[in-house]
Amino acid sequence: MAWNEAKAWMRGKLTGKLYQDLLDDAKNAPARNAKRRKVVRPEEMPWEMSRQGLLKHLLNEQMNTRMDTVDAYLQIIPPGSRSGKHRHLAEECLYVLEGRGYDLHQDCDVEITDTYHWKAQDEVKRYEWEAGDVIYIPPNTIHQHFNADPERPARLVSAINRIYRMSGLNDLEQIENAPEYDPQIVLTGELIQRYLAPRIKEPA
Repeated sequence: MAWNEAKAWMRGKLTGKLYQDLLDDAKNAPARNAKRRKVVRPEEMPWEMSRQGLLKHLLNEQMNTRMDTVDAYLQIIPPGSRSGKHRHLAEECLYVLEGRGYDLHQDCDVEITDTYHWKAQDEVKRYEWEAGDVIYIPPNTIHQHFNADPERPARLVSAINRIYRMSGLNDLEQIENAPEYDPQIVLTGELIQRYLAPRIKEPA
């Protein structure tokens, strides 16, 4: 037999029930899914002061919902502030609920072989947005959101698919932290309200 395969295939003593595990998993899926939430209440959505900024998670794999393929969060950018700057392989879209501002996007050249390489292009593109707009983030684009309103916070809903991560390509890299991020600060309800509140103009 070619390449002496006849001498090789009988080697090994490991046994397992891997295919049966797949069958069991499929059989148990309805009962398992019945325990997962189809409706998530506001009080069940975790707040996080992340390196990307202030987030309220709407859908996340750790939240035990029926959603298997998408993560979503509400991002709040305080008046005149900005999000963190990051890059990820998966594409993303954001709906602008409230506010006005702009994005800075920097495309990257990517090579995926046995290893993964990327290099940022020189050009940085600016995109203006306001309430009602949808922002599209192409795959592997360095991006950052800026709130252009010095008085009111901006609110953006982000949706990103989990497919790349589930395929072993969880290429998420934080390049710059949001100004409000401090790992020493404990996020409290009072602090959240401060970020959500419009700024009061100083008397002339």
